[in-house]
Amino acid sequence: MAKHDVVVIGASAGGVEAISRVVADLPREIRASIFVVLHISRGRSLLPEILTRAGRLPAAHPVDGEPLQYGRIYVAPPDHHLIVQSGVVRTVHTASENGVRPAVDPLFRSAARAYGSRVIGVILTGALDDGTAGVAAIKEAGGITIAQDPNEAFSPGMPRSAVASGMIDHVVVLRDIPLLLGALTEEDAPAAGRSNGPHLRAMEPDLAELPIALDGDDRPGRPSVFSCPECHGTLWEVDEGNLLRFRCRVGHVYSPDSMIAAQTDEVDRALWTALRTLEERAALAHRLAERGRRRNQHWIDKAFTARAHETEAEASQIRTLLVTRSRTSHTVPDDATGGPPPATGPAAVKDES
Repeated sequence: MAKHDVVVIGASAGGVEAISRVVADLPREIRASIFVVLHISRGRSLLPEILTRAGRLPAAHPVDGEPLQYGRIYVAPPDHHLIVQSGVVRTVHTASENGVRPAVDPLFRSAARAYGSRVIGVILTGALDDGTAGVAAIKEAGGITIAQDPNEAFSPGMPRSAVASGMIDHVVVLRDIPLLLGALTEEDAPAAGRSNGPHLRAMEPDLAELPIALDGDDRPGRPSVFSCPECHGTLWEVDEGNLLRFRCRVGHVYSPDSMIAAQTDEVDRALWTALRTLEERAALAHRLAERGRRRNQHWIDKAFTARAHETEAEASQIRTLLVTRSRTSHTVPDDATGGPPPATGPAAVKDES
């Protein structure tokens, strides 16, 4: 009988230390494949080297299509999603999800589709709510879900959102996660039937298998009044299983928290563009006024000097607004998800078969 032999781990802010502490205590003989997604910027990532030095298991960025092996840690490479398919690992450069690439949800969702109840999903420290829909997919497939205790996380947003969704079986402190993983990977996975829950069905595409455009019946949910922060296309809204999601035609997917964060970034970019444009306009007006003075065209000097002062006043207002915004958090508060307080033990597992 199959064991719980697929472990997927997701983290963001503070994740290097958290993931390192988890893999440091995993046994060398563990009969499971470990997959890790950390929100990282483009460029070279040293995470595989860090994790290899931290523990007993070798870690690496996998080659696309590499066969799965027990006792190995597969780390998502920069600017690529990490996807699990039957027997192989994929690295794909497709649409970002929740504003990031790599993202946690595609890994969790693809693992749940490929391996069902054999999957263990782990959410560690991180901001916003990437991973919440992923743990929902794992639960729908009959797998096991774990969250780091938000009260000890460097950034509690991701684990707190996952816990509030009601899809987490175990909420534990970081030092206990390796021991729990070691025990769970020795257990037989239940022979649960395939689920067609909202986070596993084709409306929530596996980015490696279905880089599809949305037409006709493929549209997930109903058109919303919002536009995609990345490509500015129409977003379709899906509200199922207490989780709200938005997806555009080309595959960008947003949770509510990541949507608000992306909209905030878009406002900031617009304000900086407006400030630059106004300052350039004021500089041009001063230059034209100076040109009028040199030619003794006093009416030109007066007109452009007044215009420059008006523009500088407008720029000053925007600069003040930008300074004020920099002192205020515009992301979703970590406690905005509400819900019950974190559990201290395993929750009842609903049969989705």
